[in-house]
Amino acid sequence: MRFRCEWNGAASACACLLSVIACPAIASPMHPGVFGVSRGMHFQVATANIYSDTANAKEDIRMAILKAAQEHKRVLLDFGGNWCSDCHLLNLYFHDPGNASLLAANYVLVEVNVGEYDRNLDLAHKYGIPLNKGVPALAVLDGTGRVVYAQRNGEFEAMDKLDSAAVSAFLMKWQPRREPIYHKNR
Repeated sequence: MRFRCEWNGAASACACLLSVIACPAIASPMHPGVFGVSRGMHFQVATANIYSDTANAKEDIRMAILKAAQEHKRVLLDFGGNWCSDCHLLNLYFHDPGNASLLAANYVLVEVNVGEYDRNLDLAHKYGIPLNKGVPALAVLDGTGRVVYAQRNGEFEAMDKLDSAAVSAFLMKWQPRREPIYHKNR
């Protein structure tokens, strides 16, 4: 059994997400179905607008780089649009219990609105994101703003074929390296 949402605006996005979460038959062990969600897993319901229409993405990224440097984290740029069902699913996976703590401990998340592929295109280009491969698209920066990773092949463009573990693996792979602390012998 497959369930697919059509996104015709904020109201249908919320209804679709609620139906996924509220319908145990869809996410039962007999029907691993929707987005690979297993029974008993709880998600926060995402808002219909993940990507702000009024945010200044350049300033948000600048502030995130400063915060990441101060907190020894990396910056995670999430390029997407509110119309994108895969972007909403990625957002749900970011905030599931296991990934939320991994994300908070290692990253400063910046959601960059690409609109209808007519906004922040310069930022996508600057950070090596080929928007022609689809969204969501991710880039990881270090605390100096240097690109550590940029998604090149639309790896998360088809989120309905992935599960939360794929997001966990991504977050673990690109988390900042912790330098070992060496103690002098006394």
